Amino acid sequence: MLAGKKILLAVCGSIAAYKAAFFVRLLKKEGAEVKVIMTKSAQDFITPLTLSTLSKNPVHSEYFDKKNGEWNNHVELGMWADLMIIAPLSANTLGKMANGICDNLLLATYLSAKCPVMVAPAMDLDMYRHPTTTENLNRLQSFGNEIIEARDGELASGLSGPGRMAEPEELIDAIKKKVINTQALAGKQVLISSGPTFEPIDPVRFIGNHSSGKMGTAIANAFKDSGASITMVSGPASHFPNHGEVIKINSANEMLNEMQKRHDQADIVIFSAAVADYRPENPVKEKIKKKEELLELRLIKNPDIASELGKKKKNQFHVGFALETTNEETNAKEKLKKKNFDLIVLNSLNDKGAGFQQDTNRVTFFDKNNNQQKFELKSKNDVARDIVEYVIKTLK
Repeated sequence: MLAGKKILLAVCGSIAAYKAAFFVRLLKKEGAEVKVIMTKSAQDFITPLTLSTLSKNPVHSEYFDKKNGEWNNHVELGMWADLMIIAPLSANTLGKMANGICDNLLLATYLSAKCPVMVAPAMDLDMYRHPTTTENLNRLQSFGNEIIEARDGELASGLSGPGRMAEPEELIDAIKKKVINTQALAGKQVLISSGPTFEPIDPVRFIGNHSSGKMGTAIANAFKDSGASITMVSGPASHFPNHGEVIKINSANEMLNEMQKRHDQADIVIFSAAVADYRPENPVKEKIKKKEELLELRLIKNPDIASELGKKKKNQFHVGFALETTNEETNAKEKLKKKNFDLIVLNSLNDKGAGFQQDTNRVTFFDKNNNQQKFELKSKNDVARDIVEYVIKTLK
């Protein structure tokens, strides 16, 4: 499956660097052509000679060979590769990548790469859980890079938890999926609703929810990686993709208007926004002062965007979401039918690690043919890839 593919492996300073030898060997067995870049600190964990022998190519770590002056052209390396994978990715290199710092050959090549980039972080428990690490990984994802999440297990420090680099076999599987899906949806137009809606009470207050837009952004990135063109209509979220067209709105009526404008041109429509079900009937123009002991608000129902567009569906694939707390499966199946979805993704606020603001989710797929597929807790990036893979398989 990887025969003839040009894989550029970048290795950072981490105890997990020892896995690079096994990873290169597996890549060669799959028929890939492999070139390796190493940081200086990576060479403290595994020698360039090992990776050069296994890859059958010179290993690069400097801009030029100090003995003969031969230049290692980072632009050519970036253009040569069909895929660049950084494994292991250290916290140091992660921070530099997230902020555009370019002080070694690996980073210069990354900034020059025209191909898809995948990263497999590896670090100790507290480093991996630190807010800056989370923020930096989110930034890399927003740049269009694919994160192969660190696994849970025993770490070099003796602690146990998330931080282990994915095993070489898992990296191979991730690359195969990437290669298969890179152009699977080329030419397809994907329309995504994302984030919350804010329904005004007065100029400073609103009715809304805690949706961050993380799921919608992960879905946009996963569809882009499959070759699709992306349009997102998003409420006031904290996460947006850095590619495609992003239309920012506030209210449910604004979202409906923008989705209607673009619906007919879309091949695939993803309804991942957390749209407010109700809005104040008469929002006031001036700030409401705190005078009365009791303030009553009269709410009216917002339009059901998915239902409205489901009526106009023409050879389109519609995917909806159901966030439930009770009668979860029953409610999800009712929405599937009522809103004319092809697939509905159920998640529950009763599941630890799922729901708004989380980096993870635990979902179950229900489709219109009464098929059901339940997944374990995983990152929202992985959930997004599961959705894209389902769409690809179904459309084929």
